[in-house]
Amino acid sequence: MNPQKTIENLHVFDIAEEGKGVARDGDLVIFIEKAIPGDVVNAEIYKKKKKFAEAKIHTLVSPSADRVTPFCAHFGVCGGCKWQHMDYTAQLRYKQKSVMDALQRLAGLDVAHTETILPSAVSQYYRNKLEYTFSNKRWLTNEDVASGQAMEMDALGFHVPLRFDKILEINHCYLQANPSNNIRNSVNKFAKDNGLTFYDLRAHTGALRNLVIRTSSTGELMVIVIFAYPEDGNVELMMNYVAAEFPQITSLLYIINQKKNDTYADQEIIAYRGPEYIYEEMEGLKFRIGPKSFYQTNSLQAYELYKITRDFAGLTGNELVYDLYTGTGTIANFIAKDAKKVIGIEYVPTAIEDAKINSAINHITNTRFFAGDMKDVLNNDFINTHGKPDVIITDPPRAGMHPDVVEKLMELEAERIVYVSCNAATQARDLIRLKEKYDVVRIKPVDMFPHTQHVENVVLLKLR
Repeated sequence: MNPQKTIENLHVFDIAEEGKGVARDGDLVIFIEKAIPGDVVNAEIYKKKKKFAEAKIHTLVSPSADRVTPFCAHFGVCGGCKWQHMDYTAQLRYKQKSVMDALQRLAGLDVAHTETILPSAVSQYYRNKLEYTFSNKRWLTNEDVASGQAMEMDALGFHVPLRFDKILEINHCYLQANPSNNIRNSVNKFAKDNGLTFYDLRAHTGALRNLVIRTSSTGELMVIVIFAYPEDGNVELMMNYVAAEFPQITSLLYIINQKKNDTYADQEIIAYRGPEYIYEEMEGLKFRIGPKSFYQTNSLQAYELYKITRDFAGLTGNELVYDLYTGTGTIANFIAKDAKKVIGIEYVPTAIEDAKINSAINHITNTRFFAGDMKDVLNNDFINTHGKPDVIITDPPRAGMHPDVVEKLMELEAERIVYVSCNAATQARDLIRLKEKYDVVRIKPVDMFPHTQHVENVVLLKLR
């Protein structure tokens, strides 16, 4: 079979982890972009290996009952919200299935008792942070090309998948509530009207590089304008405009980033107006969010996730809790009132400083936070100093826990482990080892990111 061959009347029966529909042609498994279970399609193969192929829909012969009309004009070109064409109830069903499949197939767990996935109460405008990119290499859509008109090549928006140097101009994004769209569009227009140069991602030239917008449930607003190589007066011109046009901004900041990548954790933050932070709130607790702080991007659903975590932990007020991969200490501070003491460990030193500040501003005195590589910090000397935990909460990155950390958990034999994961596959890998001493007694998926294939999963393990 050669690439570009079209296979007719494929019945899509499942969906893969990356969000593509799954069909079969004999023994060949075919992953089809933008196909969903229940579709019948004619698919055009563009890549083929020995046992699988990748394809795109050539013709939608018969749509799935779960197929809906995407609400965003950018769907299909933008790299986000890849499941907008699937009914939200169906999205939840397949997210639950993906968790159960991973835990059963990879870890050999009995998943019959898996609890129903918790939907996100809000499926549009749910993110509290978005980062846009300025580029002088705008992605031209099929409609742009078909118009035959000369196009403005400067753009402010999102990266096109697999094209790091191409940016899709965004007119309206359904991920973050206003004034996010108004700020982005106004900044974009002002920059073009006033001749400010947009960043060239290959040549590393241009004045404007990124725009970051953070909101909070308290109504506060942070805007960060990131420059690369501004000419004299560029910074003042743009920052004066943003300050005057959007007086509701709580924290207006800028950065000069001339590195070859967009990360700014190591860059100087300059406060143009207001403080260098905003506040989030949860159950009366305040969490200070700085420009470099990590905070769950779905604030409302983060609260639900933390409540589930606290419930799984089963705290009575007498427990010593270790909160591994604590980040800015959100979970640690959230559960502190229900525990005797909480020890948080995190790799990023600035995150640990945020965690300490969040304890201080909430007058929480029974937390301690430590920075360092988890596998190095969590050693016998540390445990002898701070005590053997009764409960461990672990919320590692997508890669899961380092094998040495898993082994240390096996040695510690805490009565309960609450494992929060954004990747059920790596969670399952770690559970293979942990289940030698622990029973998995509760499993609860949580949808943090509607219209994407991503899903959080919380597992409670009890020592046998």
